[in-house]
Amino acid sequence: MTHPTEEEIGQYIAAAGKAAWEVPGLPDGIAHRPVKTVGIIGAGTMGGGIAMNFATAGYSVKIVETTQEALDRGLKVVRGNYQRSADKGRFPQDEVEARMDRFDGRLSIADLADCDLVIEAVFEDMELKRKIFTELDRVMKPGAILATNTSALDINEIAGMTKRPQDVIGLHFFSPANVMKLLEIVRAHHTADDVVATCMALARDINKIATLVGVCPGFVGNRILFARQKQANKLVYQGIMPWDVDAALNQFGFKMGPFQMSDLAGLDIGWSKGAKTENPIRDMLCEMDRRGQKTNAGFYDYDENRRPVPSKVTAGIIKNVTGAEETTMATDQIIEICIYPMINEAVKILEENKAQRPSDIDVVWLNGYGWPADKGGPMFYGDMVGAQAVLDRMEQLGADDPAFAPADTLRKLAATGGKFTQIDTGGLKT
Repeated sequence: MTHPTEEEIGQYIAAAGKAAWEVPGLPDGIAHRPVKTVGIIGAGTMGGGIAMNFATAGYSVKIVETTQEALDRGLKVVRGNYQRSADKGRFPQDEVEARMDRFDGRLSIADLADCDLVIEAVFEDMELKRKIFTELDRVMKPGAILATNTSALDINEIAGMTKRPQDVIGLHFFSPANVMKLLEIVRAHHTADDVVATCMALARDINKIATLVGVCPGFVGNRILFARQKQANKLVYQGIMPWDVDAALNQFGFKMGPFQMSDLAGLDIGWSKGAKTENPIRDMLCEMDRRGQKTNAGFYDYDENRRPVPSKVTAGIIKNVTGAEETTMATDQIIEICIYPMINEAVKILEENKAQRPSDIDVVWLNGYGWPADKGGPMFYGDMVGAQAVLDRMEQLGADDPAFAPADTLRKLAATGGKFTQIDTGGLKT
């Protein structure tokens, strides 16, 4: 493994962050669409957080909910967030009212008709999103930008519900949206150049770090996350305990491992009572009302300070579901099994032209998922360990599951001694 200096890593991260703003192929001096008023559909955790970014930056925000109660609840949370910031001295008290005055709560999507940009932030349900975009197409003024905050769904299908697919784009904010810096801007098949240029400029305005990506399941960040999660789950089925997997990834430099992260997010996301999903361990935990930190029990038990404690209940469920005897594995091996598939998946994303450049993938993981800065991002880290080491591990994992077969470009890099950070597949194509 090579060990770049702190200065070299810092220079790479700075250059990667700068390059992410560059969108090859956009006409020089392209005019941006004027955006003065922003509409947000949904005042829940995501919608409220997204709205805060715009209100903080001085934009007028119309926010829509289905009931007055949900609207009041959402705006109360927003006010509470601003109040806490004022209490900590981040801005004067009168700024709380100034920001809240920019909000206009509504109960009908039709009330957004005159907004320049509307962002849909409802839960991940394709039928619901199709319905909303059908209505947006009907009521929004010509030239309005229609954005979805989906984290994984097919934006081409969503855009297909409108007669103006050129106006549709993905703006994937990360939770909590008022805090997290990353914004994945997802260019769909028909998205117009001026919509892309406008949204990249808006991202700067609201103090985000933007990367332009293409449409594929999970886009860049979550697609790579899914690969890691799948391998972490496979380890549990072999009798490795969730806390051992997390401990290895904590040692690698992640503040949270996959199971700590699941408990924080809530195990019941996308789950309903009686559901039989492809993750029976999660199903059983949820049926026992072990939904994560919010119920003080998930994969872990939680003490009064929300500290995670390995759970005998969870260990029993794992044995019950998998039949595997509890066992251990070397930390380095766990790290390779969870991290190298992320690198391989990133290479496949580049092969499919769903990211502009390798360094954009590193920007996504550094700013959206807590990738440890001393390891530069998945592509940079791939160069630290070398393509051959990644290939050797992926040949083993791919033999067990074809979804993890080594990418063709990975084989080429290993054969030629090439670098992940220098992969050039021609940029983003929709």
